[in-house]
Amino acid sequence: MEDLRRSGILLHPTSLPGAYGIGSFNQDAYHWVDFLAETRQSLWQVLPLGPTGYGDSPYQSFSSFAGNPYLISLEELVHLGLLDQQALDASPAFPRDRVDFGARRVRRILRRQRRLARRLYALYGAQRRAQRRGVEPVGDAAAQSPA
Repeated sequence: MEDLRRSGILLHPTSLPGAYGIGSFNQDAYHWVDFLAETRQSLWQVLPLGPTGYGDSPYQSFSSFAGNPYLISLEELVHLGLLDQQALDASPAFPRDRVDFGARRVRRILRRQRRLARRLYALYGAQRRAQRRGVEPVGDAAAQSPA
């Protein structure tokens, strides 16, 4: 049996660069994986990825099965036509070179992410109801319909 030595890094995806305050599984995550491969790293330990609970700790998750919605790529939602670019353009400016995990800033980021998630859920529900009735969605739901 061959004894293989491996190396890697421990980094939660929220610590990756992100235009919206925290990292997510967006293009920056793909660049990170490419960097790991280029530097011959074979492991990326990510910590638990569930929705955070008390104190926003990944170890205090409310579910061992659910994924953390804050890790969803907002840019990819725009690309898929599920979110309009205007919602992202209205975002406050965050530094891309660091993540400020200070309580006030993180709460602001997470509140914004929750508002976007609720909006997406409402738009998706409106689209599904319109499809079941066999009619074209109107208003925000129509504007968000994928082409």
